[in-house]
Amino acid sequence: MLKQYETVFIATPVLSDAQMKEAVAKYTNYLKERGAEIVYEEDWGLKQLAYPIQKKTTGFYYLIEFKAEPSLIARLETQYRRDERIMRFLTFAMDKHAVAYAEKRRANKQANK
Repeated sequence: MLKQYETVFIATPVLSDAQMKEAVAKYTNYLKERGAEIVYEEDWGLKQLAYPIQKKTTGFYYLIEFKAEPSLIARLETQYRRDERIMRFLTFAMDKHAVAYAEKRRANKQANK
């Protein structure tokens, strides 16, 4: 059964826009090729980190919301760990309340455009 997940990764700030787009495409394609359904993507851009990671104080944040088999998560996180562009990542399974909240947040974002 497909579960809904949200994954956020922080990419190193030394990437160009093209390299960042390439990193994002790599993970969205990785998910799609393994049967995941991308629900939503959001580029949060370059942000200040709460504490230095690998001697860097900023990073590119990117969110992907998707539906997938639970077995895919471990493989996705292995891909993150192997990629030197990714400094940190977090993936979590969304319960019905988190899904409802995310949908409401997206609706508000669309209304405010």
